[in-house]
Parts: sequence; C-alpha cells; structure tokens
Amino acid sequence: MSYRKISIWNTVDWWTIALYLILVIGGWFSIYTSTYDFDQPGMFDLSTRTGMQLLWIGSSLLIGFSLLLIEKDWYELFSVWIYALVILLLIATIFLAPEIKGSRSWLVIVPGVLQVQPAEFAKFATALVLARVLSLYKFDITHWKRTLLIFGIIILPMILILLQKETGSALVFLAFFLVLYREGMPGAILFSGFAAILFFVLAIRFGEDVWAGNTPVGIFLVLISILIFMLIILYNYRKGRHHAKYIVIGLLVVGAISGGIYSFFPFNLCWVAGGAVVLVVLYLLYLFLNYRASTYLWAAVFALASVVFLYSVDYVFDEVLEPHQRIRIQVTLGTIDDPSDAGYNVNQSKIAIGSGGLTGKGFLNGTQTKLKYVPEQDTDFIFCTIGEEKGFVGASVVLLLFLILILRLIYLAERQRSTFNRVYGYSVASIIFFHLTVNIGMVIGITPVIGIPLPFFSYGGSSLWAFTILLFIFLRLDGARNDRL
Repeated sequence: MSYRKISIWNTVDWWTIALYLILVIGGWFSIYTSTYDFDQPGMFDLSTRTGMQLLWIGSSLLIGFSLLLIEKDWYELFSVWIYALVILLLIATIFLAPEIKGSRSWLVIVPGVLQVQPAEFAKFATALVLARVLSLYKFDITHWKRTLLIFGIIILPMILILLQKETGSALVFLAFFLVLYREGMPGAILFSGFAAILFFVLAIRFGEDVWAGNTPVGIFLVLISILIFMLIILYNYRKGRHHAKYIVIGLLVVGAISGGIYSFFPFNLCWVAGGAVVLVVLYLLYLFLNYRASTYLWAAVFALASVVFLYSVDYVFDEVLEPHQRIRIQVTLGTIDDPSDAGYNVNQSKIAIGSGGLTGKGFLNGTQTKLKYVPEQDTDFIFCTIGEEKGFVGASVVLLLFLILILRLIYLAERQRSTFNRVYGYSVASIIFFHLTVNIGMVIGITPVIGIPLPFFSYGGSSLWAFTILLFIFLRLDGARNDRL
C-alpha cells in the first residue's frame, strides 16, 4: 500500500483562515483609530503602533503559513519538547525579565525593539502536550493518577506565570478544563469549580454585611448554598431522590422553627445553617455506610470541603491576592466605589461604549478614545474603541465573527479522526472563548480587570504570534486528517 498525501493547500480550511484575516485586519484598523492623532504619520509608518502592528501581522502570516508546511506528525512527536522548552522560558522569565508595571513577564530580545512574553506561547505548548497525553493508548482520564498528571500539566505553567505576577495570563489556563470535560472528565469537577467561584463571590460581596442578631450575611448565604448543592447532587442521583426529599422536609421544619424564634429573639443564623450542614453530612455518611453508594460520600466530602473553603476565603483574599487585585475585585462586586482610581478604566470604557449608541460616532470620530480618556485603549480595552465608533451594531458584528470562529473550530475538532487532533482543536476553541469572554466582561465591568488581550485585536506581537501559532497548527492537523496509508 502506498502513502496517500493530499496537498495541504487543497485541504486547509480556508473559511477559518478568512475569519482570521477579517479579525486581524479589523484589529489593525481598531489600533489605528484608538491611537490616531491628527499630526501623526500615516498608517504604515513603523514609528507608530499601527505601523508596528502591521509588521506583526506580516510576520504572523509568514509564521502561520510556514506552520502549514511542517509535517503534521512533528507536532505530536515534539509536543513534550516544546512544552519543556516553554517551561524553561517561563522559569527564566521570573529571574531575567525586567519589572514592568509590577510584573516580570517580558523577555527582552533586542532592547527597545523586540521583547516577547513567554506566557502567551505557553498556551499552545500546553495544548500540544495535553493532546499528546490524552491520546495515549488506553489513557483513562477518570483514574486518579491520570487526573493528577493532567492537572499537573495545566497547573505548572499557571504557577510559573503567577510568580511573574501575571494573574490574567495564568487564569487563561482554566480554559483547558472545558477540554477535559469534553474528553470524559467527571462533571463533578466542573460543578465543584462553579460552586467555589459562587462561594467566593458571596463571601466577598456580602462579607461585611450583618443582619440583626449578628448574622454575617456572606457566611450564611454560603452555608445555605452548600445545603442546596448537596440536595442537587442527591436529587440528580436516581436512588438518592427520596433521601433528598427527607432532607428538604427536615430543613423546612428547622427553618420554620428557627424563623419563629428569630422573629422574637434575633440570633446568629449561621449557627442554625452550620448545624444543618453538619447534620446533613452525618446523614449522608450514614447512607454511604448502609448503601455503599459513592454519591453519598461525594456529597458529604463536597460539603466539608466547601466549609473549609468558606473559612479560607478571607485569608486568600487578604494575604494571597495583591492589593490592586483585591481592589479590582471589590470594584467589580460593588463593595467599594473608586471611580478615580481602580474603577477608572472600567468607568471610562463604559462611557465610551455607551456613547457609541446604535451605529457609533464613525471612523476616527470617537471623542473618548481620541482624547485618551480610556487607558490601554489599544490593548486590553480595545473593544471600547469598537463600541464608541461602530456602536452596538459594530460591536455585535465583531462578537458574531468570534462566535462563528469558535463554532467553526468546534465543528473542525469534532470531525477529526484522532484524539490528538480533537483535543488540540478543542483547546484552541476554549482558549479563544476564555479570552473573548473575560476581555469583554472586563471592558463592560462584569468581570474584574485582569489584563488579558482580545484575540487578534489587541496591540502586541507576542499575543498575535501566539494566537496565530495556536490556530494554524490546528489548521495543519485538520488539513491532514484524511492522509492515510
């Protein structure tokens, strides 16, 4: 049998490349309008950020199409070595990078001309090695040793990037857990992650509120949420539904009695909620010992871990997070109002987007951006430029293009014949989705400002190169999916 190899130019997904080019060109124009000054040189002058971005675009196209020419098997063969090299770069960055705006994340290659951010390249490197490991013969992601290995691959670059004080770039790696869920990771892990985020938000948002009787509102709401989540776990388990009903009846009785007493003699309701959690956990352990069903044990462990997490939130918030990170979270949650400092970026961004109205003020007519009211308006906050000049319609078109790209990537990932290709494809889609969601949420004030770029739009060579490499490696893998002996 002879090896059948089809030309990559005949099989590459040109629709995805077209979307890529539209987004990149749209980003270039957005950078031009966000940095435009009436006495500045032209769009192609390399002394301007617009001119430099054009240089990054040209080099990205060269890199992207070069990646299409590399033998597809090489990506899988050298994935571990690529990951190891990037890990070494991340370690070197911690010690060699100069401090810029409080972080050490940029390696200077040519002083004043070229510097790169290894954290951006760690994304495609992690995606490659994750795909390599998950594609191993009989790899069972549900086995605890395999789970620890996968988590280690994801968490290692996260820790190294956190040591560079680049929280936003580190959080992007959480996108890989969406990929793991697609590949068979138990939904309980995602469920636990969602619960942890909810508990953190409730504890911080209502942490200083107190009801009559000295009831800390934040703690009380989290304890009630823990009870609700335990009931959800039991109810979704077919054999545990009648036990869930017993627990609900018991909680309603306790709640009614406690409410009656509280109306006459206010007291700390956390004692009742905490006691209810303890009693439910003991009941679940009793059910586990009698029925040997792991769901009961899992619900009990979830409750105990949640309580430990609850009482560690204050320590993490006060001792682990940096002061500027704490303020940004508090501003986002509305616990403090700081329009002249921590909340300035977001407030100005909202003003810029809101002033665009339905159709926008027109190309180069944005007043907020022209007068430089929005900091970082050509990088992390570039979406506000789109909203101001193109309005709701233009912003919606950009979001629609991203949606089409992500759906296209999911479609391409699902048609792959190998696990390696599929996992890598989902990694690409998940990373772009995470960047898009957090960046837009940050710009409109529904997520904390953590400083991650809008893919293909934000100014910067490292970001554009990294996203181009991430995308075009997958296009190469997809283009060769039908090659066979």
